[in-house]
Amino acid sequence: MDSLAREAKSDKASHMRIIALSILALAIGACQSSSGISSAFDTRQNSGTCPPAGSIYNASRIVAFTGEEQLFSNVQYTGEIVDVRLFCRYAGTDPVRAEVEIDFAFGKGPAAAGNRQDYSYWIAVTRRSGKVLEKQHFTVSADFSDGPVSGDTEIIQRIIIPRADESVSAANFEVLVGFDLTEDQLQYNREGRRFRLNAGQ
Repeated sequence: MDSLAREAKSDKASHMRIIALSILALAIGACQSSSGISSAFDTRQNSGTCPPAGSIYNASRIVAFTGEEQLFSNVQYTGEIVDVRLFCRYAGTDPVRAEVEIDFAFGKGPAAAGNRQDYSYWIAVTRRSGKVLEKQHFTVSADFSDGPVSGDTEIIQRIIIPRADESVSAANFEVLVGFDLTEDQLQYNREGRRFRLNAGQ
């Protein structure tokens, strides 16, 4: 009888521990689920479509020359926007938040003065009609210490898609990327000309 009593008492204690652990787990889960928007922001399915993103063709390349002649021997630096990716998140009635990843390719030409070069570029939020709503400017640096060709991926957060309310889809907007260009550089691109240093031309 003593043995059976001890087993019964042990089983009862085990059940009590399981119940206590279950209650604790539920309490922790409740705290996590109500910890704020960050948890919901990461796990909820988007309620709409992300805006398309890409680079403007005439602003997706940059070639910097020294002197007046646009010859390969006068090329200082080149840059190209290779790819643009966008990730977005809807959050109730708030504006849509987006993050942009941009892949760059850089080249150092025969007339370059050093192994480092800064490139200025912009990110614009526009309506699909083309109206610019917001434009931000950024700088990316290229390091040519290991050779005349380099690359980088920039991640820009806190891009805001300013929809009026939750009935408006972010698909009504676009996110566009391009280099800051001089008039001569823009005209060079419009003519469809380019030097790609990794191709030797």
